Amino acid sequence: MRHALGIALLLALLTAAPAGGYAPTSVSPDPWATVNVCDTTEHPNQMGIRGGMPGLARRTAMHMRFRVQFRDRSGRWRLIARGADSGRQRVAAGRRGEHDAGWTFEFMPPASGGAYVLRGVVVFEWRRGRRVLERVREVTEAGHPGTAGAEPEDFSAATCEIA
Repeated sequence: MRHALGIALLLALLTAAPAGGYAPTSVSPDPWATVNVCDTTEHPNQMGIRGGMPGLARRTAMHMRFRVQFRDRSGRWRLIARGADSGRQRVAAGRRGEHDAGWTFEFMPPASGGAYVLRGVVVFEWRRGRRVLERVREVTEAGHPGTAGAEPEDFSAATCEIA
């Protein structure tokens, strides 16, 4: 009986605490990323990427890193080597709820005509000091209207074409 109670308690603890110290909030269980600006009149040749992540309490810092990929001629996605990496950006520290941030990149249109097809990649990190508790990578997707800085107001896309 005592052994069965110990196993039941252990199982309850394991199911209550997610691995890696990442505890999503009820506001948004998963990180997300979207293109919220794409070559508009007010932002010509620019692509804006926005991401959202759940926060943790107790000495945890949340970071995002925004990068851009292009679709090559074979249809594969490749990272742009220069000028398309925000570096790690601190978004919030020690606060529950959802936290969002964004980054805008500018590109020269192709000199030969046509268009670049681009998408964003956001790496989300939850850190305690120098220790990474959890790291998640998401590519941009549609379906996140109303993000801060979106143009037009409810724009949300998976990709962006710079022509």
